[in-house]
Amino acid sequence: MMTACGQTRRGGEPIDSDMPRSWSKYRAVRTEIDGVTFASKAEAARYQVLKLRQMAGEIQGLTLQPEYPIHVVKLYRNGWPIEIATVGKWIGDFEYVVCASGEIVTEDVKGVKTSTYQLKKKLIEAIHGITITEIQ
Repeated sequence: MMTACGQTRRGGEPIDSDMPRSWSKYRAVRTEIDGVTFASKAEAARYQVLKLRQMAGEIQGLTLQPEYPIHVVKLYRNGWPIEIATVGKWIGDFEYVVCASGEIVTEDVKGVKTSTYQLKKKLIEAIHGITITEIQ
């Protein structure tokens, strides 16, 4: 059976009329809190927890969407000259400082760990010397 607009899912299953026509690949629902739009409900929920921790004085300097460039070193066949090129960037979800220890924490809320994400995580941790904390 088809819907009024004739759209079906893979396998012929009709798309419900109350379901939006476009959705994210992994069914994450964009959520807005304090005028900030988050990519998923889980990310928005984590933001609320971190806001409370900051108000309680446990953490400070809460940053949303910290960016880290991905650099590579280009060597010519003879080994010279060496050139550094930026080939991309990784954008985390949150970064903050733990008041008790002074540790800088970089977090990424993950539902699905794609192979691209896993590669970027390894590169960023190696290049910038940080540890990315994954929140499920």
